[in-house]
Amino acid sequence: MLPYLARRVAALGLVLLAVSVVVFAILRLIPGDPAALIAGVDARPEEVERLRVALGLDQPTYVQYGRYLGRVLTGDLGRSLRSQQPVADDLATHFAASLLLASVSLAVALVVGLPAGVTAAVWRGTAWDTAMPTVSVLGASMPTFWFGLILIGFFSVRLGWLPTSGYGGMEYIVLPAVTLGAFSVASIARTARSCMLDALGYDYVRTARAKGLRENVVVGKHALKNALIPLVAVVGLQFGYLIGASAVTETVFTWPGVGLLLVDAIKHRDLPVIQGAVLLVAASFAFVNLLVDLLYATLDPRIRLT
Repeated sequence: MLPYLARRVAALGLVLLAVSVVVFAILRLIPGDPAALIAGVDARPEEVERLRVALGLDQPTYVQYGRYLGRVLTGDLGRSLRSQQPVADDLATHFAASLLLASVSLAVALVVGLPAGVTAAVWRGTAWDTAMPTVSVLGASMPTFWFGLILIGFFSVRLGWLPTSGYGGMEYIVLPAVTLGAFSVASIARTARSCMLDALGYDYVRTARAKGLRENVVVGKHALKNALIPLVAVVGLQFGYLIGASAVTETVFTWPGVGLLLVDAIKHRDLPVIQGAVLLVAASFAFVNLLVDLLYATLDPRIRLT
């Protein structure tokens, strides 16, 4: 186990290093001067130049990256070019909101998608089983911003049940969580149906039925328990996706997460915030994958992490 963890942590470090290089290079290729944006349209050229020198933007790209990497290795992600606040503090505050939204969205996807997939497998060949793939494709194909606006127009504007945007009590998270979780519902439902169909065809299920056990016991105690093991990997990947793909949803509902922070930083070309946010999302996704592998090996004794 320990050698496996050491290899995975080393691989995680290499992935984050590659992400930092790619993001740093791409941001330097985008036209525009961050110092001019910070100084404002009324700033004189000499003021902009002094600001560029103070921010280190006058140095060669490899020198800027070397300094940036040295700070990152010590836990310093720099300061925002706009607010002059530590990037790490801003990310910590916004990441908590993104983590909350992703967790509730995943819960919504599991509550809807898992029963839908299991029911389609148990009632194979029925109208529900035929309709479920169509509904899944629609859920996966709907643009997030469009679905979010539809929910706002109906539940907030027309019915007045829920707030249109903001951050506060649980009533504020309902619409963003449903919007973000809609895509994961389709993926979880399809995977649950496939895993359940495989489990229902095993010999131990046929033996349980031959013993005269009730169908709900055969499905719930025998088939479903083993069908959930492959589903763990899909759920883990979906959680990582929900953390990294929440920018559109957070923008539509003004949810103060990392996605909204990243969109705002891109608009103002706040380079340290962009780099820190992308690194955080990449690290979160890789860490979730590592946890999924460990959990998978714990649930399935046939797997050994060697």
